[in-house]
Amino acid sequence: MTTANSAPVSITLTTNNHAQGWQQGKTIQIATDSIAIYLPQDATYRLRKIQMAARKIEKLDIDHALLSGEGWDEASQWAFALGFSCVDKLENISFCGEPGLIERLNNKLAVYAWSRDLTNQTPAELYPLKLAQLTTDYITNLAPEHVTTRLIKGEELLEQQWMGIYNVGKGSINQPCLLEVDFNPTADANAQVAACLVGKGITFDSGGYSIKSSAGMFDMKCDMGGAAVVAGALALAIKQGLDQRVKLYLCCAENMISNDAYKLGDIITYKNGVTCEVANTDAEGRLVLADGLMAASETGAPMIIDAATLTGAAVMATGGDYSALFALDNNAVTKAQASANATGEAIWQFPLEPWHQDKCPSVFADTANSRTQKGGGAGGASNAAGFLSRFVGNEGAGWLHFDLAAAYNAEDSSLWAAGATGLGIATIADLISKH
Repeated sequence: MTTANSAPVSITLTTNNHAQGWQQGKTIQIATDSIAIYLPQDATYRLRKIQMAARKIEKLDIDHALLSGEGWDEASQWAFALGFSCVDKLENISFCGEPGLIERLNNKLAVYAWSRDLTNQTPAELYPLKLAQLTTDYITNLAPEHVTTRLIKGEELLEQQWMGIYNVGKGSINQPCLLEVDFNPTADANAQVAACLVGKGITFDSGGYSIKSSAGMFDMKCDMGGAAVVAGALALAIKQGLDQRVKLYLCCAENMISNDAYKLGDIITYKNGVTCEVANTDAEGRLVLADGLMAASETGAPMIIDAATLTGAAVMATGGDYSALFALDNNAVTKAQASANATGEAIWQFPLEPWHQDKCPSVFADTANSRTQKGGGAGGASNAAGFLSRFVGNEGAGWLHFDLAAAYNAEDSSLWAAGATGLGIATIADLISKH
């Protein structure tokens, strides 16, 4: 068997398990210089089983997979890519089929690799301004003639009243910032913004004075996963031929403890007049996203999508297998579900009603950012979405909130290598391209 650091290993996909020497009932059949994955055409959860087989194959110390044969369609090749790719092997797959198919899969894999690698970087490597710079460089290089950017950082945030990002980030030596990326292929400076993307970019989350445990803090380099996903979605849509104006907002900060850090009991007054009492400094993601959602709403875009690794409650409810979806607009939900089905990504709609805005009450302000119970109490994910809904215009029409419960895995599993997954990129790219 060919092993790591040598030639690519040929991987075939077949519905025939009658080859000489094959072990009946085995999904993976290993030959001298190739591997076959056997699955009946009518196998239930076929793509899931292909992803699981790919995870097993990567663990055989194979450095590069060469997909070959007639059994592979686009969906099955992508399922294999998700299972095989891992840290240091994010693009070590050669696809097969007609040139257009190979190009689509290579483009998709490259974007997922960039987004996953960004999320996997250490907090020392990836601080708020670095996240903004790497995103700016990557997207600008895809379409330099169509991209302009604006960066608001440090005290400028206070001056321009982006109070959530400023307060969450002011306790760190690394300045917080709000990045705006404007992709406008229309050549019309007054063109309508068709969609806005907003991402939570907390490059490290200590929990602030509501400090996390050591175990709970260990993977908090991934708390900018929402920023990586929406940036990846815009990049993928551009590679797929996006022809309408889209703006991206990244809300970037480190949530740290210092004499300058925001505190429990502080009251933040937002640009739209909403006052918020800080009941939990570890519920910081919603505080920064509020600014991004207001900035997005100012554009008048008919579609606003935010993505964030926002609540442990969503992870507990989904088991980390789905992205949790929230919306006040049923038409927007229908579009999201159609895009998720088209791209093969799993989403699950959670409850959200206008009265969820009142689930985090405060005696001293319009709202608190959470409740003082562990995890924000019952319904924590819906309550967080209710908080966010205060900051979108038009009564939430066209707004979608993705709580990315499946964005990152602390350990490998039967489906995924440890680290970032990139899930949500394809769904959001499809949404901004088609609707």
